[in-house]
Amino acid sequence: MAAEEFLLDNQLCFRLYTASRLLTQAYHPLLSAKGLTYPQYLVLLVLWEKDAQPVNDIAKRLMLETNTVTPLLKRMEAQGILNRRKGEKDARQMIVSLTPKGKKLQKELKDVPATVGSAVLCKEVTPESVPGLFVALDGIIGQLSRALLK
Repeated sequence: MAAEEFLLDNQLCFRLYTASRLLTQAYHPLLSAKGLTYPQYLVLLVLWEKDAQPVNDIAKRLMLETNTVTPLLKRMEAQGILNRRKGEKDARQMIVSLTPKGKKLQKELKDVPATVGSAVLCKEVTPESVPGLFVALDGIIGQLSRALLK
């Protein structure tokens, strides 16, 4: 018999992984109807908050490396969702801006947060408990980020 610490049901990582995978699957039909993937949706969320950002800032906000974000941005540019241009002050910097199509997607996807949000609500997760859940998850993310930077 496996030791308690090696039981799958005792692994926080497995629960987080499964929740993340299922949550991404919940987004799929809503986003694919607009030709988007979940990572592209995350980029849009960042740009809807603040348009015309350097690639580095987008990558940092998404907690990804720029070499992961760049191909994603290139595909979105080919779809006509955003534009990439060299920075005016620093030509080495690439600035990403939404096109009218990218801006229009915000209106077209306005129901996505509520739809997916309601899909995760259950006896244990209520609208009132979500802020506390964010705090706990932010704590885990921060702790892991600090540990990985060592």
